Amino acid sequence: MIKTAMRKKEHLNSIIEICPVRNVIARFGNKWALLVLLVISENEPVRYNDLRRKIPDISSRVLSSTLRTLEADGLILRTLYNEVPARVEYSLTDIGHSLIPIIMKLTEWAQNNMKTIIDHRKQTENDSL
Repeated sequence: MIKTAMRKKEHLNSIIEICPVRNVIARFGNKWALLVLLVISENEPVRYNDLRRKIPDISSRVLSSTLRTLEADGLILRTLYNEVPARVEYSLTDIGHSLIPIIMKLTEWAQNNMKTIIDHRKQTENDSL
């Protein structure tokens, strides 16, 4: 009986692990990834320091981590030029470009609904007092 329950749990976990929402969207759904993708799309190719200037409130560590994740997922391309000093540029891959219209649509939705969302938050805060 215990083995059957464990197998069912393992099966459920494996289904969750291969879920596109969990394994793809969660990777670029962090606080900075969508913004980094948009900035790259508007300025490509773009260098690391240019990204830092265009997103001033992101730390170097978080930007580097975000870029590594986006590169690992095939959304951006990191090109290292053999120059002195070394030059690195970031651009979107084809799959990265395919994501931009979706991000733009999400941005449009957020702009159209932000006032309503803020109003609901305030109401919820007032109701809990």
